Amino acid sequence: MARLAAGVVLVTAHDPEDGPRGEDVGMTATAFLSVSLEPPLVLVSVRVGSRMDEVLERQPRWAVSVLGESQRHIAGRFAMRGRISDRLLFEDVAHHRGERSDAPVLGGALAALECETEQRVVAGDHALLIGRVLTARTPGAEGGPLTYFRGRYRHLS
Repeated sequence: MARLAAGVVLVTAHDPEDGPRGEDVGMTATAFLSVSLEPPLVLVSVRVGSRMDEVLERQPRWAVSVLGESQRHIAGRFAMRGRISDRLLFEDVAHHRGERSDAPVLGGALAALECETEQRVVAGDHALLIGRVLTARTPGAEGGPLTYFRGRYRHLS
């Protein structure tokens, strides 16, 4: 599967049940795709038992930021699961709250979606979340998409 090039996204959610103000969580993903245009549905794969999976079982709304080639450092930061506290992941990362999901949405992303889980299917060690797109925006960021191929982040040339 390392020979299949994939776009890179950041999936985020806000866990209102974690502490007095809640906590934001995020993960880098390459297993993300459009499922349907009518209704607008997307799919993301999340490791079962991960912090993101635990939050998304409680919190049905989440966001997806499509990363541009200049956001490689963000993809790397959020791919370091278990090595950085969730509270520190968003430090110094430009973002705003999604209107419908309350999840962090990255500034400078090529596209941003807010979604609500319609279906969760466990397949092996991952859960496939099918989400209805509540909002979709293309904030006008410049540059090409960040891609992942053969174990490395790449850019299209």
